[in-house]
Amino acid sequence: MAWFNGLLCLAILACWLFPRFWFTRADAHAPRFWLGEQTALPGWEYRPVPVGQAAERFLVADRLVNGEFTRSNGEVVRVFSAKRYGPHENDTGLFAHTPDRCWTEAGWRLEAATPSCVTVPVHGPVLLLERRVFSLGAQRELVYFGGLIGGQPLSYRLDHELSVALGRANNRSWDQTGTLLRVLDTRYWSRVRDAFHSRRPLFGPAQFVRLSTPVRGADVGAADRLLQGFLGEWLAPADYQKELLAWQSANR
Repeated sequence: MAWFNGLLCLAILACWLFPRFWFTRADAHAPRFWLGEQTALPGWEYRPVPVGQAAERFLVADRLVNGEFTRSNGEVVRVFSAKRYGPHENDTGLFAHTPDRCWTEAGWRLEAATPSCVTVPVHGPVLLLERRVFSLGAQRELVYFGGLIGGQPLSYRLDHELSVALGRANNRSWDQTGTLLRVLDTRYWSRVRDAFHSRRPLFGPAQFVRLSTPVRGADVGAADRLLQGFLGEWLAPADYQKELLAWQSANR
Protein backbone atom coordinates (compact mmCIF):
# COMPACT_ATOMS: atom_id res chain seq x y z
CA MET A 1 0.00 0.00 0.00
CA ALA A 2 2.89 2.34 0.74
CA TRP A 3 4.20 2.00 -2.81
CA PHE A 4 0.75 2.89 -4.21
CA ASN A 5 0.55 6.02 -2.04
CA GLY A 6 4.05 6.94 -3.20
CA LEU A 7 3.10 6.58 -6.87
CA LEU A 8 -0.06 8.59 -6.30
CA CYS A 9 1.93 11.42 -4.70
CA LEU A 10 4.39 11.40 -7.61
CA ALA A 11 1.52 11.53 -10.12
CA ILE A 12 -0.05 14.52 -8.34
CA LEU A 13 3.34 16.26 -8.18
CA ALA A 14 3.91 15.64 -11.91
CA CYS A 15 0.48 17.11 -12.78
CA TRP A 16 1.26 20.18 -10.68
CA LEU A 17 4.73 20.71 -12.19
CA PHE A 18 3.88 19.87 -15.82
CA PRO A 19 2.34 23.27 -16.78
CA ARG A 20 5.38 25.08 -15.34
CA PHE A 21 7.66 22.90 -17.46
CA TRP A 22 5.59 22.84 -20.66
CA PHE A 23 4.31 26.41 -20.98
CA THR A 24 7.68 28.16 -21.11
CA ARG A 25 8.43 28.80 -24.76
CA ALA A 26 8.84 32.47 -25.68
CA ASP A 27 9.14 33.92 -29.17
CA ALA A 28 12.88 34.46 -29.54
CA HIS A 29 12.36 36.95 -32.36
CA ALA A 30 9.93 39.20 -30.48
CA PRO A 31 11.08 41.87 -28.02
CA ARG A 32 10.07 41.84 -24.38
CA PHE A 33 8.00 44.83 -23.41
CA TRP A 34 5.62 46.15 -20.75
CA LEU A 35 2.90 48.76 -21.05
CA GLY A 36 2.12 51.59 -18.65
CA GLU A 37 -1.30 53.26 -18.38
CA GLN A 38 -1.36 57.01 -19.02
CA THR A 39 -3.98 59.30 -17.47
CA ALA A 40 -2.80 62.79 -18.52
CA LEU A 41 -3.59 62.84 -22.24
CA PRO A 42 -3.85 66.12 -24.21
CA GLY A 43 -7.46 66.99 -24.94
CA TRP A 44 -8.87 64.30 -22.66
CA GLU A 45 -10.16 64.40 -19.10
CA TYR A 46 -9.68 61.27 -17.02
CA ARG A 47 -11.93 60.01 -14.22
CA PRO A 48 -11.02 56.86 -12.21
CA VAL A 49 -13.86 54.40 -11.61
CA PRO A 50 -13.70 51.99 -8.63
CA VAL A 51 -13.67 48.25 -9.38
CA GLY A 52 -16.05 46.07 -7.37
CA GLN A 53 -14.55 43.97 -4.59
CA ALA A 54 -15.90 40.74 -6.10
CA ALA A 55 -14.06 41.43 -9.38
CA GLU A 56 -10.85 42.28 -7.48
CA ARG A 57 -10.95 39.01 -5.55
CA PHE A 58 -11.51 36.97 -8.71
CA LEU A 59 -8.77 38.61 -10.78
CA VAL A 60 -6.14 38.41 -8.01
CA ALA A 61 -4.41 41.34 -9.69
CA ASP A 62 -1.49 43.29 -8.23
CA ARG A 63 -2.58 46.48 -10.00
CA LEU A 64 -5.96 47.50 -11.38
CA VAL A 65 -6.71 50.59 -13.46
CA ASN A 66 -10.31 51.32 -14.33
CA GLY A 67 -11.53 54.66 -15.62
CA GLU A 68 -13.12 56.83 -18.25
CA PHE A 69 -11.70 59.42 -20.63
CA THR A 70 -13.95 62.15 -22.04
CA ARG A 71 -13.40 65.16 -24.27
CA SER A 72 -15.34 68.23 -25.26
CA ASN A 73 -16.74 66.79 -28.51
CA GLY A 74 -18.62 64.15 -26.51
CA GLU A 75 -16.30 61.21 -27.23
CA VAL A 76 -15.84 58.70 -24.40
CA VAL A 77 -13.30 55.90 -23.99
CA ARG A 78 -13.55 53.51 -21.06
CA VAL A 79 -10.34 51.71 -20.05
CA PHE A 80 -9.39 48.79 -17.85
CA SER A 81 -6.01 47.23 -17.12
CA ALA A 82 -5.15 44.40 -14.72
CA LYS A 83 -1.54 43.44 -13.99
CA ARG A 84 0.28 40.68 -12.16
CA TYR A 85 3.95 41.15 -11.48
CA GLY A 86 4.63 37.50 -10.67
CA PRO A 87 3.04 34.06 -10.20
CA HIS A 88 -0.22 33.66 -8.32
CA GLU A 89 -2.10 30.59 -7.20
CA ASN A 90 -4.93 31.53 -9.60
CA ASP A 91 -2.60 32.61 -12.40
CA THR A 92 -4.69 31.87 -15.52
CA GLY A 93 -7.72 33.68 -14.05
CA LEU A 94 -6.48 37.02 -15.37
CA PHE A 95 -7.62 35.99 -18.87
CA ALA A 96 -10.49 33.70 -17.89
CA HIS A 97 -13.33 36.21 -17.45
CA THR A 98 -13.34 38.17 -20.69
CA PRO A 99 -16.17 40.59 -21.63
CA ASP A 100 -17.74 37.70 -23.57
CA ARG A 101 -18.56 36.23 -20.19
CA CYS A 102 -18.70 39.02 -17.60
CA TRP A 103 -20.51 41.59 -19.77
CA THR A 104 -23.18 39.11 -20.88
CA GLU A 105 -23.63 37.97 -17.28
CA ALA A 106 -24.16 41.65 -16.38
CA GLY A 107 -27.03 41.90 -18.89
CA TRP A 108 -25.29 43.10 -22.07
CA ARG A 109 -26.20 41.36 -25.32
CA LEU A 110 -23.41 40.32 -27.69
CA GLU A 111 -24.06 41.19 -31.33
CA ALA A 112 -22.67 39.16 -34.22
CA ALA A 113 -20.00 41.46 -35.68
CA THR A 114 -17.03 41.12 -38.01
CA PRO A 115 -14.15 41.12 -37.76
CA SER A 116 -14.07 39.44 -34.36
CA CYS A 117 -10.40 40.32 -33.86
CA VAL A 118 -7.94 43.01 -34.96
CA THR A 119 -4.19 43.52 -34.81
CA VAL A 120 -3.01 46.92 -33.63
CA PRO A 121 0.65 48.05 -33.42
CA VAL A 122 1.45 49.66 -30.08
CA HIS A 123 4.84 51.40 -30.11
CA GLY A 124 6.31 48.65 -32.27
CA PRO A 125 4.91 45.33 -31.03
CA VAL A 126 1.56 44.22 -32.43
CA LEU A 127 -1.28 43.30 -30.10
CA LEU A 128 -3.87 40.72 -31.11
CA LEU A 129 -7.14 42.13 -29.76
CA GLU A 130 -10.61 40.66 -29.62
CA ARG A 131 -13.28 42.96 -31.10
CA ARG A 132 -16.89 42.91 -29.91
CA VAL A 133 -20.08 44.96 -30.15
CA PHE A 134 -22.35 44.78 -27.10
CA SER A 135 -25.75 46.35 -26.58
CA LEU A 136 -27.81 47.16 -23.50
CA GLY A 137 -31.17 48.62 -24.42
CA ALA A 138 -30.46 51.50 -26.81
CA GLN A 139 -26.78 51.69 -25.82
CA ARG A 140 -24.17 50.02 -28.05
CA GLU A 141 -20.49 49.71 -27.16
CA LEU A 142 -17.47 48.65 -29.21
CA VAL A 143 -15.00 46.72 -27.08
CA TYR A 144 -11.37 45.69 -27.65
CA PHE A 145 -9.49 43.38 -25.26
CA GLY A 146 -6.28 41.36 -25.19
CA GLY A 147 -3.19 40.67 -23.15
CA LEU A 148 0.51 40.19 -22.60
CA ILE A 149 2.32 37.46 -20.73
CA GLY A 150 6.00 37.02 -20.06
CA GLY A 151 6.69 40.35 -21.76
CA GLN A 152 5.12 39.35 -25.09
CA PRO A 153 1.64 39.52 -26.68
CA LEU A 154 -0.50 36.42 -26.34
CA SER A 155 -0.02 34.07 -29.27
CA TYR A 156 -3.56 32.74 -29.02
CA ARG A 157 -6.93 34.48 -29.07
CA LEU A 158 -9.06 35.19 -26.02
CA ASP A 159 -12.24 34.06 -27.77
CA HIS A 160 -12.84 30.97 -25.65
CA GLU A 161 -16.17 32.40 -24.42
CA LEU A 162 -17.34 33.84 -27.75
CA SER A 163 -19.56 30.96 -28.88
CA VAL A 164 -21.03 30.66 -25.39
CA ALA A 165 -21.88 34.38 -25.33
CA LEU A 166 -23.49 34.19 -28.79
CA GLY A 167 -25.48 31.16 -27.63
CA ARG A 168 -26.78 33.09 -24.65
CA ALA A 169 -27.61 36.04 -26.92
CA ASN A 170 -29.74 33.66 -29.02
CA ASN A 171 -31.98 33.04 -25.99
CA ARG A 172 -30.83 29.57 -25.10
CA SER A 173 -32.71 29.87 -21.81
CA TRP A 174 -32.15 26.21 -20.95
CA ASP A 175 -28.54 27.05 -20.07
CA GLN A 176 -28.58 30.46 -18.43
CA THR A 177 -25.13 30.00 -16.83
CA GLY A 178 -23.52 28.81 -20.06
CA THR A 179 -21.98 25.79 -18.31
CA LEU A 180 -23.28 23.17 -20.75
CA LEU A 181 -22.50 25.43 -23.71
CA ARG A 182 -18.86 25.56 -22.57
CA VAL A 183 -18.64 21.79 -22.20
CA LEU A 184 -20.01 21.27 -25.72
CA ASP A 185 -18.24 24.20 -27.38
CA THR A 186 -15.47 23.21 -29.80
CA ARG A 187 -14.05 26.76 -29.84
CA TYR A 188 -13.63 26.71 -26.06
CA TRP A 189 -11.61 23.50 -26.14
CA SER A 190 -9.69 24.43 -29.30
CA ARG A 191 -8.19 27.42 -27.45
CA VAL A 192 -7.00 25.08 -24.71
CA ARG A 193 -5.42 22.95 -27.45
CA ASP A 194 -3.84 26.00 -29.12
CA ALA A 195 -2.27 27.09 -25.85
CA PHE A 196 -0.94 23.56 -25.31
CA HIS A 197 0.62 23.28 -28.76
CA SER A 198 2.16 26.76 -28.73
CA ARG A 199 3.81 26.14 -25.35
CA ARG A 200 3.76 29.89 -24.78
CA PRO A 201 3.93 30.90 -21.12
CA LEU A 202 0.89 30.69 -18.87
CA PHE A 203 2.81 31.94 -15.86
CA GLY A 204 4.80 35.06 -15.04
CA PRO A 205 4.20 38.80 -15.44
CA ALA A 206 0.86 39.34 -17.17
CA GLN A 207 -1.35 42.20 -18.26
CA PHE A 208 -4.96 42.20 -19.44
CA VAL A 209 -6.27 45.34 -21.18
CA ARG A 210 -9.72 46.37 -22.29
CA LEU A 211 -11.01 49.58 -23.84
CA SER A 212 -14.40 50.51 -25.21
CA THR A 213 -16.38 53.39 -26.64
CA PRO A 214 -20.07 54.02 -27.42
CA VAL A 215 -21.14 53.42 -31.02
CA ARG A 216 -22.84 56.51 -32.40
CA GLY A 217 -25.70 55.56 -34.68
CA ALA A 218 -24.64 52.79 -37.05
CA ASP A 219 -21.06 54.06 -37.54
CA VAL A 220 -19.00 51.28 -35.94
CA GLY A 221 -16.07 52.24 -38.17
CA ALA A 222 -15.70 55.60 -36.42
CA ALA A 223 -15.58 53.78 -33.08
CA ASP A 224 -12.89 51.47 -34.47
CA ARG A 225 -10.75 54.38 -35.58
CA LEU A 226 -11.13 56.07 -32.21
CA LEU A 227 -10.05 53.00 -30.22
CA GLN A 228 -7.17 52.09 -32.50
CA GLY A 229 -5.78 55.61 -32.35
CA PHE A 230 -6.39 55.93 -28.63
CA LEU A 231 -4.64 52.68 -27.70
CA GLY A 232 -1.14 54.02 -28.33
CA GLU A 233 -1.93 57.19 -26.38
CA TRP A 234 -3.27 55.39 -23.32
CA LEU A 235 -0.58 52.66 -23.23
CA ALA A 236 3.09 53.62 -23.40
CA PRO A 237 6.28 51.54 -23.03
CA ALA A 238 7.13 51.11 -19.35
CA ASP A 239 9.96 49.68 -17.25
CA TYR A 240 8.73 46.42 -15.72
CA GLN A 241 11.43 46.37 -13.03
CA LYS A 242 10.59 49.90 -11.87
CA GLU A 243 6.90 49.04 -11.65
CA LEU A 244 7.69 45.84 -9.77
CA LEU A 245 9.94 47.61 -7.26
CA ALA A 246 7.35 50.37 -6.72
CA TRP A 247 4.64 47.77 -6.12
CA GLN A 248 6.83 45.78 -3.72
CA SER A 249 7.72 48.94 -1.82
CA ALA A 250 4.05 49.94 -1.49
CA ASN A 251 3.03 46.49 -0.26
CA ARG A 252 5.69 45.86 2.38
